[in-house]
Amino acid sequence: MSVHELTLAGLNDRTLFSFLDLAGTFAFAISGAVAARDRGLDWFGVIVVAFAVACGGGVLRDLCIGAVPPAGLADWRYLAVAMGAAFMTMGASAWVVRLAHPVVLFDTVGLGLFAVTGAQKALLYGHNSEVAVLLGLVTAVGGGVLRDVLLNRVPVILEREIYALAALVGATIEVAGTQLGWMSSARTWIALGTCIALRFLSLRLGWHLPRASAPGDKRE
Repeated sequence: MSVHELTLAGLNDRTLFSFLDLAGTFAFAISGAVAARDRGLDWFGVIVVAFAVACGGGVLRDLCIGAVPPAGLADWRYLAVAMGAAFMTMGASAWVVRLAHPVVLFDTVGLGLFAVTGAQKALLYGHNSEVAVLLGLVTAVGGGVLRDVLLNRVPVILEREIYALAALVGATIEVAGTQLGWMSSARTWIALGTCIALRFLSLRLGWHLPRASAPGDKRE
């Protein structure tokens, strides 16, 4: 492969990463804004929760890998996307409500997008496969945890739903595909699709992880 082809491939990878990262930011911002609106927060509270959900996981990832200042704070596009999503939720609430379970929908999309981009960025900064998988998980679930804490709810990852596991599977596919030399666009879409499909099917079919029961506890 020539130098020109390598450069073009690198640009394509960066473009795809930026697109997916901003798409995940938008999806998580929508889920945070809808949840905040449903809790009766004012417009400022909706924006704060939307931004925290959209950028919280990425900020944690960047701090862990030494990418400071974090992109979510240093790049104006993340704030713009989060605020745009918040205003769209407040201004076009009728359109958002038409979507079935909008928080779950956008949260599922954001989960897959951030699991992939989180793992990608960790690899880009030279970290090993184990770190990349774990930071893909942190990126994916960090915003959701912040949303639930801010809104005084039990975080989804602490319940029986298949949430963190779906993100872990998506990040693992992305990292494994990189190590095996899969084409970047193919492995990214496979990882993204698998994460979203696993989360969606778990909700649709009622899949869940087994409960940790104490001796004598007969609950299912």
